[in-house]
Amino acid sequence: MVNTDYLDTVNSQSLLLGGIASIIFGILLLSWPGATLSVIMLLVGLWWLIQGIFMIFSVFIDRSKGGWKLIGGAIGILAGILVLQHPLLIPMIGTITLTLVLGILGISMGILAVIAALAGDGWGTGVLGIVSIAIGLLFIFNVWVGAVVLVWGTAILMIISGISGIFWAYSRWNYRN
Repeated sequence: MVNTDYLDTVNSQSLLLGGIASIIFGILLLSWPGATLSVIMLLVGLWWLIQGIFMIFSVFIDRSKGGWKLIGGAIGILAGILVLQHPLLIPMIGTITLTLVLGILGISMGILAVIAALAGDGWGTGVLGIVSIAIGLLFIFNVWVGAVVLVWGTAILMIISGISGIFWAYSRWNYRN
């Protein structure tokens, strides 16, 4: 019979550490959104660069799908270099692009909800559809407000996720003992 107490301890410790890290990054994102995004993008750029290099080297070890590995590796290296050369510009472009996509998505979902309400789904669906359209328009026509909401929303969700992770780690630890 396998003893799983060690695995439970590792999982609880992972939940605890992940929760603490999530709270720290959430607070940093709320406190210094620009600097935190820049650091995160630097780490992502470094990751893409290293991953691209290893992907190209992997062609020499395993030649299957070598063309795709070379293309993927080249894209990873180029993206990594681009992000590392422009660490302040990339978070803004990424946040603005995501805000525009979310705005379009909000408008689309809102229109579908209004159509569903007119087809008999009820007035609540229509109201939520109109609110979704309004938020989508706000995100599209005032990208900076949408970007701030997006960053703050992410930070708040990270803090909530961290608190939840710590709670579950403590619950699992308490349950075992």
